[in-house]
Amino acid sequence: MRLLLLFATLLTVTFAKNISVQELIKFYKNKEYKKVCSHGITIFNKFKKDEALVSMYAFACLKSDYIDRLSVPAVILKNSKEARANAAYLAIIVAQKKLFFHALFDGMDITGLVFPEIDHILSKVFTLYTQNKYKKINDKLIFNDPEEKDIKYEVILKRDEKPVKIILLKLKKDKIIETHKYW
Repeated sequence: MRLLLLFATLLTVTFAKNISVQELIKFYKNKEYKKVCSHGITIFNKFKKDEALVSMYAFACLKSDYIDRLSVPAVILKNSKEARANAAYLAIIVAQKKLFFHALFDGMDITGLVFPEIDHILSKVFTLYTQNKYKKINDKLIFNDPEEKDIKYEVILKRDEKPVKIILLKLKKDKIIETHKYW
């Protein structure tokens, strides 16, 4: 069984290394963000000096909920005004995710902490959490969107078998519209 798993892993890595930057761009244009993020990490060195491609990769990872992959692009993006703005945006999301995990799983008090709120769902929920604008119902935290009264955010804390800590974030408007999973 291990041999089969090793072979499958080698086959995946071999395929991924043969992907081109042009294919990543095609995936991005086709809104196949998970492919951009998963393949982009394997050939990152091929495009790391091109800030437009680094931004494309980072935002694909962000749209795929791979927030931990945003740290390197946030450091690299620095040569233009747009790149620095993207770097700041990415760094905010990474910091908010890390602090949110620290608060939810370790009991760190982040009430009153102020960050720029950006247009990402995690940022919105983070801000509401730091303002203590939520209700705890059983094992869920429920947040009401202050701008759109019929939208709610639901946060569920989980641990998988490793035990990896996971936050499930659901956007609801009568029913679940989006589900995000952060680990």
